[in-house]
Amino acid sequence: MRILLATDAWEPQVNGVVRTLTRTVAEMRQMGHEVEVISPDQFKTFPLPTYPEIKLAMGAYEPVQEKFKSFEPEAIHVATEGPIGLAARRICVEWKLPFTTSYHTKFPEYVSARLPLPLSAGYAYMRWFHKPSGRLMVATPTMRDELTKHGFRNISPWTRGVDTELFRPNMEPVYEGLARPIWLSVGRVAVEKNVEAFLALDLPGTKVVVGDGPQREELRVKFPEVVFRGARFNEDLARHFSDADVFVFPSLTDTFGLVILEAMACGTPVAAFPAPGPVDIIPGSGAGVLAKSQTEGLKEACMEALKVDRAAARAYAERFSWRASAEEFVRNLQPYPELEKIRFWRRLRRLARLRRGPKTAPSG
Repeated sequence: MRILLATDAWEPQVNGVVRTLTRTVAEMRQMGHEVEVISPDQFKTFPLPTYPEIKLAMGAYEPVQEKFKSFEPEAIHVATEGPIGLAARRICVEWKLPFTTSYHTKFPEYVSARLPLPLSAGYAYMRWFHKPSGRLMVATPTMRDELTKHGFRNISPWTRGVDTELFRPNMEPVYEGLARPIWLSVGRVAVEKNVEAFLALDLPGTKVVVGDGPQREELRVKFPEVVFRGARFNEDLARHFSDADVFVFPSLTDTFGLVILEAMACGTPVAAFPAPGPVDIIPGSGAGVLAKSQTEGLKEACMEALKVDRAAARAYAERFSWRASAEEFVRNLQPYPELEKIRFWRRLRRLARLRRGPKTAPSG
């Protein structure tokens, strides 16, 4: 198929959403699909208030419309709720094109953590955005149930994968000279990731934070004993996972937590709060431990995670593949019926010619 993906999250952003989308696109192309990505790097942008690392597209509607016309997609997926996603959604609704969406971030909770806006307002916007979608893809059963309670519909599963060749056990060490055990956190250093809940724990050894974000300097000053390694990539990132004793995931706002699988693939057990993502991945896995609630017990979970068999963590991660994830994504798409698709794009081209007017005969 010709698949169009509209997303406000794309490289050079570094987060689980971008890793999921870029890997899904790569897998779909290997499967033989033609994929067109509409992303912020194709537009003039401005920084997201309170989080300048994320760039938002300006004046997206008309350029996105032209992308639709030139590519003539057979299936359309709107991955995010920002300016590009809004433009793609508007075009699909106006032109009566079927499309799908996905829920990557607990946007209402994210906004409420940064701005004085109630959760109800965030959920009202998200329901409005996803309502016309033929299928709303979510990563876990917990997220499906949570969104159902908030009035969302047409929800379908789309699981995640992990690169088990890149993320692997027994890689070259990176924590020489630091007191053991090493407690690692990887991700965006921002208030919605709840990193401070991890840093405030009274744990033996050394806490290490890998990642960057708007809260990094504040936390560095508040917790001078913590080692902040900044953003790391590829083999370097994998080595930081592999050489840690326990990966600690304190977030309450993620919908999956791709870094959980990356840690497990390196043989590193996980300690986390029982939030969407961890509560779907960890129980019964033999690869980690959940705290007793979303506010208590993370220290105890960390200490228990030290006892987890690292081989079991690796074995569990090997169940997840990016090819299976991409295949599930494609099954969820809502392709335009063939005859209707041909008629629609022919009609659109004809209207475009009429708007340009008749060709003028050359003089002489």
